Amino acid sequence: MTMDLNDLREKIHQGGGPKRIEKQHQKGKMTARERIEFLLDKKSFVELNTFVTHQNPDLGELPGEGVVTGYGTINSKMVYIFAQDFTVSGGALGKMHAQKICNVMDLAAQSGCPIIGLNDSGGARIQEGVDSLHGYGEIFYRNTIFSGVIPQISVIMGPCAGGAVYSPAITDFILMSRDTSQMFITGPEVIKSVTGEKVNFQELGGADVHSSLSGVAHLVGDNERATLNLLKKLLRYIPQNNLEVPAKMGFTRPRKKASAVVPKNPNQGYDVVELIESIVDDTSFLEIHKGFAKNAVVGFATMEGNVVGVVANQPKFMAGCLDIDSSDKIARFVRFLDSFNIPLLTFVDVPGYLPGVGQEHQGIIRHGAKVLYSYADATIPKITVVVRKGYGGSFVAMGSKALKADMVYAWPQSEIAVMGPKGAVNILYKEELKNLNKQEQEIKRDELLKKYIDKFANPFVAASKGMVDEVINPDETRDYILNSLMLLAKKQTSKPSKKHGNIPL
Repeated sequence: MTMDLNDLREKIHQGGGPKRIEKQHQKGKMTARERIEFLLDKKSFVELNTFVTHQNPDLGELPGEGVVTGYGTINSKMVYIFAQDFTVSGGALGKMHAQKICNVMDLAAQSGCPIIGLNDSGGARIQEGVDSLHGYGEIFYRNTIFSGVIPQISVIMGPCAGGAVYSPAITDFILMSRDTSQMFITGPEVIKSVTGEKVNFQELGGADVHSSLSGVAHLVGDNERATLNLLKKLLRYIPQNNLEVPAKMGFTRPRKKASAVVPKNPNQGYDVVELIESIVDDTSFLEIHKGFAKNAVVGFATMEGNVVGVVANQPKFMAGCLDIDSSDKIARFVRFLDSFNIPLLTFVDVPGYLPGVGQEHQGIIRHGAKVLYSYADATIPKITVVVRKGYGGSFVAMGSKALKADMVYAWPQSEIAVMGPKGAVNILYKEELKNLNKQEQEIKRDELLKKYIDKFANPFVAASKGMVDEVINPDETRDYILNSLMLLAKKQTSKPSKKHGNIPL
């Protein structure tokens, strides 16, 4: 007897059945379908490939192949989506499971829509052997060729192990849910047997680890609903594809004054997030990678409703120096902005690259070069504001005129030079100071510092050479940026013909 269509659908919709669904709920997790229902606009989801099934008689029934796929809208914007169903064989990936995911990825690229993956899987389906591995490879390939074409966002909603972690790693953004999601190549038991190290799932690959230490996760929610709400917020700042620009939003002007944020003492720290918030539209700043490489800040905001990407040095941490992690963080974000036509706004307060044997041996040269490459390669509107310090190679890296920033503005108190005044004076006048007593040295050093600042370390010298377009008062910054954005709205540029460049990875 042929099963009724509605009965068959209902059976598949039940996934692994009531007991496994209840077990999922006990862990503080929603089911795949509950996640989709919460995330997408009401009644907008259209399921695809509902009846696809594996071809292995030894596996038994796996409703929906352990993954729900389809399309719908989020805030009226079309997206394609797949959600792995942990209640069906732990969400393990097999040949047909992968085929369902690949199908919606292809449709997303053809339609010019974001693709969202809700990942909750123990990894490859061992019973299908190399077919599972090939399935992962097909997904990785699409992640790669669609990179920079459509936004790809991964939400980790449970375990994500082995080969399963590499697809999210290629996508543009990874969101994790605190306490219920983990990512790792090899689990705690394997690590214990091979290296003897004892570690639990959260310590090894939890949301806090990946959002602060490894830099794998970009945004973290306290629970699944909070994480999905973060995804909804993120999507507001992102266009549908690389041929569009983000939609304009409503806005209100900032309430703070920029001049009230930055101390007059150049050695006193401040929170650059407060400075950003004093210039962009009120409450519009969404920080990305907040817990990772805190000496740099990146995120999205709006200026009179138009989306911009923001990069800034953070004087609160390590005096805003560039190091290995912050270089990776900045370069990756700039590459995303350039892929999807989002103007780049940079706030510079950088004393240099972080010195140290560890940084040198771990490759600060290679990692720091990523910042140079990403800024130079970007063709989006690039507007830079030198707030305070801009020294040496780090100044060049942070959106300088030499890297083809369209507009570079500087505040009057900013210092732009090869190095800081104190260090420069100690080097340039070492012999002159050596023969003086301590009191005489202090008097002479103050005199030489003033001389050096007047001659080198001020924005007017850089402005006289065309490296700064205008020296502006802090409270004029928003207006200058808005005018620049309007001027550069239809910017066009061309680069030499090539297959692609070779970024120093």
